[in-house]
Amino acid sequence: MLQTRTDWDTEALVISFYSSYILLLFLAGKFCLSSGVDTISKGHSLSGSQTIVSQDGTFELGFFSKGKYNNTYLGIWYKDFAEKAIVWVANRESPISNTSRNSKLEISEDGNLSLLNDSGISVWSTTSMSSQLPNSVEAVLLDTGNFVLRESSLPNMIFWQSFDYPTDTWLPGAKLGFRIFPELESQRLISWKSSDDPSPGPYSLVIDTDVSSGQLLLEWNKSVRYWASGTWNRDIFNEVPEISYTAKFNLIPTSNGIYYNYSLFTDVILSRLVIDASGELKQLTTVRSNRTWNPTINLPRNLNDVYAFCGEFGVFSYNSPSTCKCLKGFVPFSNENESINDAMGGCVRKTRLQCENITSSKGKNDGFFRISVLKLPTNSKVLHPLQNAEKGCKSACLEDCSCTAYAYVDGVCSIWTGALFDLKEIDSQYLNVKVANSELQDASGNKKRLMIIIAVVVSVGGPALGGFICFITRKIKKRGHGKKDSCQDLLSFDFSSSNNAIDNQMKNVHNVKKGSKNDFDLPLFSYASVSASTNNFSAGNKLGEGGFGPVYKGKSLNGQEIAVKRLSRRSGQGLEEFRNEILLIAKLQHRNLVRLLGCCVEKDENILIYEYMPNKSLDFFLFDSKKQVTLKWGTRIGIIEGIAQGLLYLHQYSRLRIIHRDLKASNILLDSEMNPKISDFGMARIFGGNNSEANTKRIVGTYGYMAPEYALEGLFSIKSDVFSFGVLVLEIVSGKKNTGFYNSDSLNLIGHAWDLWLRNRPLELMDGSLHSPPPAGVLRCINIGLLCVQENPNDRPTMSIVVTMLGNEFVALPLPKQPAFTTSRVVTKTTSDSGNAQIVSVNDLTVSSVEPR
Repeated sequence: MLQTRTDWDTEALVISFYSSYILLLFLAGKFCLSSGVDTISKGHSLSGSQTIVSQDGTFELGFFSKGKYNNTYLGIWYKDFAEKAIVWVANRESPISNTSRNSKLEISEDGNLSLLNDSGISVWSTTSMSSQLPNSVEAVLLDTGNFVLRESSLPNMIFWQSFDYPTDTWLPGAKLGFRIFPELESQRLISWKSSDDPSPGPYSLVIDTDVSSGQLLLEWNKSVRYWASGTWNRDIFNEVPEISYTAKFNLIPTSNGIYYNYSLFTDVILSRLVIDASGELKQLTTVRSNRTWNPTINLPRNLNDVYAFCGEFGVFSYNSPSTCKCLKGFVPFSNENESINDAMGGCVRKTRLQCENITSSKGKNDGFFRISVLKLPTNSKVLHPLQNAEKGCKSACLEDCSCTAYAYVDGVCSIWTGALFDLKEIDSQYLNVKVANSELQDASGNKKRLMIIIAVVVSVGGPALGGFICFITRKIKKRGHGKKDSCQDLLSFDFSSSNNAIDNQMKNVHNVKKGSKNDFDLPLFSYASVSASTNNFSAGNKLGEGGFGPVYKGKSLNGQEIAVKRLSRRSGQGLEEFRNEILLIAKLQHRNLVRLLGCCVEKDENILIYEYMPNKSLDFFLFDSKKQVTLKWGTRIGIIEGIAQGLLYLHQYSRLRIIHRDLKASNILLDSEMNPKISDFGMARIFGGNNSEANTKRIVGTYGYMAPEYALEGLFSIKSDVFSFGVLVLEIVSGKKNTGFYNSDSLNLIGHAWDLWLRNRPLELMDGSLHSPPPAGVLRCINIGLLCVQENPNDRPTMSIVVTMLGNEFVALPLPKQPAFTTSRVVTKTTSDSGNAQIVSVNDLTVSSVEPR
């Protein structure tokens, strides 16, 4: 029977459909790995730009390149982040050369994963406990970031997993611990060698094998411990409770050891712990929808605590802006990078030692540079008593070509061989470092040239120098008598073109502290023009008065409004605070810090010129029953967050680490849009390097805002400012002052807030003038405020943690502990050991010590 035309058409259509279907299946099989599947099956491979992606789309596994040699690695990273955050590297010790184009990952005949280069040689493979794995084995990238080799029909039967072999990152759900049998072996997070080299570096995170402590430890070269988390008390680590603010840690004992794992309080956020190439342990978090990492914790808190932070022959410098520098006679290891701070690569000799020069025995003998260090390096070799004491010690080091340095302290000779690590530059002990003779000659030559120049200048230019000094002296005297030619006219000054002056640094910090009035690069205005701008400091222009003195509103001829702060002769503060404020604010720029526009130092007048804040200070609104109604909840939250950002900048991100020491409502100024700006830096303290704690006998500040350890012992730190911030938060929420608070059960606001918290009635603290604010937001602020005023400074969060808690409503907050608050309204303290009487107050006046003259 003949087929009709229609039959032929139908048959052709069917054949065409099946052909297309088979072709699609072929293409899907060929390119399935690049389309986002999470599995590699036996018989398939991963190569080139192909990747696999976890089912929820969080993690991606594939090949990536790093470093100047562009080596190729197999790794796992967070998908779709602007900056690729690598969390695991398979072949970190065996990179594939960039010339390899056909490298691939596959499941080998025995069922293990194998990474092959283009020659078919395995550079990395898994090692399963089973001798032969089933044919149904598969490799899967899980939503946790764990890459597992498992039985496809029994997903819980795992033969190998990447979580057992961490690199530098600890992910939620992963284990970190140790086993005891057959031999003690610890899992470690091991840092990258540098920021672009994934090979193992010198730093690691490990669990203390002392089971009773449960501490996390940071180590250098698996031998030197330089940081510990403190004992685990089943809820937090004693020294770093903040590490548990976003995650819950669990210590799990087993029959063959112990391990930690941790989980997040919510799936909305992502978090990871990383030990980076500089030896710091960092906790990084982000909201899933944000895709930008925010550092919440850096440990140790002080960089100088990191062992060998500056690498071989590198010196940690407390006064150098670059933190690390090389010893004399040494240069940064990388010729491509002038700074040794990147990757902490350390330093190498400029010139080889004479004893190392095997091609020539000629030349002068090596010598020594003498440097002062905080402590001598470890791993020294002590020599037996020598003849000629120190000379004998020096000779012993010269005769040993491997000797790099010696020290002779209290009759003991110590020498060092090989590289020197962990050098910190502070006058304490002396170390003699061996260098080539040419380096000594260069230093000696430079010194001789300098002496010749000085001699010539003194002998030939003496008269001219004397005349110059006389000229400068007359100019200073003229300015002291109010001559206008030495200062600028405030009335005609264009502040819009002087913004760059705000960013200029001081010429000499030490001279400013000693009393020099002209060591800062700020506009210096004449007293006459400043007085004219304020209508001769008229009462009608007076904005208020603080511990420093009165503040007046001024105006230039072009209408620019300014705030003029005039040091009062009756002020408890003086020139030290005046210079301190100029020194600090001239160095700082942040949208939540007040801008200093200039100053006037003339006759007996000391005046500071600030940008004008039309809404005055926070206390002007907050503690006035009529004005506080204008502070809506959104405005109050904005003020809290702005203050937090300003403090974070001072503590962590400014060019100088600064503790304010007098943070209070009257020192928070408000601009035209009610944005807060921290002001009054007269009491602030600068910390060099990464110091963050000090002690003083001169207690300054305002009671009610002062942390107990500072008010009672003179110990202040960044946590002192955190305490003051906590008081401010409670005041902003409640609309009441901490001091002068009258309640039948509590004598201050902190006590009242704590009492309400314990009785599960914290929302009663809320200002009654607020209309329907979100209860969860109010409760969160009260919780943060109470965390900041906890009695133990170690329990208080850092400002970076506070900013995270304020900005991310999904971050779970810990419960606060007992806060610090007084039980008396009158506090009087006499410091007998210093001979200074302290006048203290619980009102809004600034406290300063009265020192005998």
